[in-house]
Amino acid sequence: MTTEGTAKQPQPARRINLRTPDIMEAVQAQVEGHYRSELVDTIRSRGNFLRADTLTIRLAKEFGFCYGVERAIDLAYAARKVFPNERLFILGEIIHNPEVNDQIHAMGIRSIMGSNKELDISDLKPEDIVIVPAFGAEIDVINQIKKIGCQFVDTTCGDVMSVWKRVRQYSRDKFTSIIHGKAWHEETKATSSRATSSGEGHYLVVYSLEETDYVCNYIVHGGDRARFLEKFEGAYSNGFDPDIHLTHIGVANQTTMMRGETEEVQRRLAQAIEKKFGTGELARHFQFFDTICGATQDRQDALKMLLTTPMDLLLVVGGYNSSNTSHLAEMGEAILPTYFIKNASKMESAHRITHFNQHVGREESSENWLPDGPITVGITAGASCPNNLIEDTIRRLFELKGISVEKVLASPHSS
Repeated sequence: MTTEGTAKQPQPARRINLRTPDIMEAVQAQVEGHYRSELVDTIRSRGNFLRADTLTIRLAKEFGFCYGVERAIDLAYAARKVFPNERLFILGEIIHNPEVNDQIHAMGIRSIMGSNKELDISDLKPEDIVIVPAFGAEIDVINQIKKIGCQFVDTTCGDVMSVWKRVRQYSRDKFTSIIHGKAWHEETKATSSRATSSGEGHYLVVYSLEETDYVCNYIVHGGDRARFLEKFEGAYSNGFDPDIHLTHIGVANQTTMMRGETEEVQRRLAQAIEKKFGTGELARHFQFFDTICGATQDRQDALKMLLTTPMDLLLVVGGYNSSNTSHLAEMGEAILPTYFIKNASKMESAHRITHFNQHVGREESSENWLPDGPITVGITAGASCPNNLIEDTIRRLFELKGISVEKVLASPHSS
């Protein structure tokens, strides 16, 4: 019988490297079987263009799964293959796509965080395996699990970890991290926790240019401290004081934000610091690094190009809580009728579609969304949307127009 002083302590948590050639080869067929689309591959080979009778489909040049998402899914599948009998858990969602998360759940991987959690962290045992999702997790959560002794399968995206490196550096330099992002988003919460991991750093999250201007005005002119803290409640570090911690700032961002907006946030904050302290002092008070995800930017650039083509409407496919997908929808809405759908089932008929209105945070229905006669429909998808959902969307469009996809593909005049 052990006493308190001699009780066995849990082993230090170990991160597992599953990304070896033999393991990855074994799970590749399973992953492709769930998410690949031969139809999408065919359309891509035809210049992202497909036409038949009254319907023309145009795909953005870049859409769907990015490398980081593919890696995260591969590792989750590999974890189940390597540990077929162990209890596997995940910190929330592997990515922001409901169909993919349903597949992960069907493999017996249970969630211990988020709206769909099945157990709490306190229910974990040292022999359990815990998967860290693509957007990472907060330091405090990781440390809790380390104390229990669980093994980690870390799928955190490399671009996200690059942002963590920057905010840690800001903290070491005694700079407050101004993070352009959504304070409630898992990635931004994980990044914020790295800004304070040394015990000395501070952060402030700004979501919009309006919030950025408010901060800039405070930097230059000062203001009502209590009102500032009330406005940004939940978006700053413990002990943050705008009168103290806005004199030396470094800009970072959630990797899936709009590049142009992040660059404008940087420009406005730099201008405010320069106005406050003088041009010669800018480098002593302001830092920034480009930390926008390359895949996010590629998809935004591809949609920007697609939007220069005459089209009747745009479909954006992906999870409603996906940040990069929501920005694609915003881009489309500024140009033409745009419908943000999570899957093809939302196209109920040629007369009715149910789609997500991110400005009010809920689904709504639109009537007579699919015009009669010849039309051109653009399609894009966020980095967390698998190609099989794009295929479902394309097939549904042709079905609503009464056209056989197989006949279209067989015809030499379909592209």
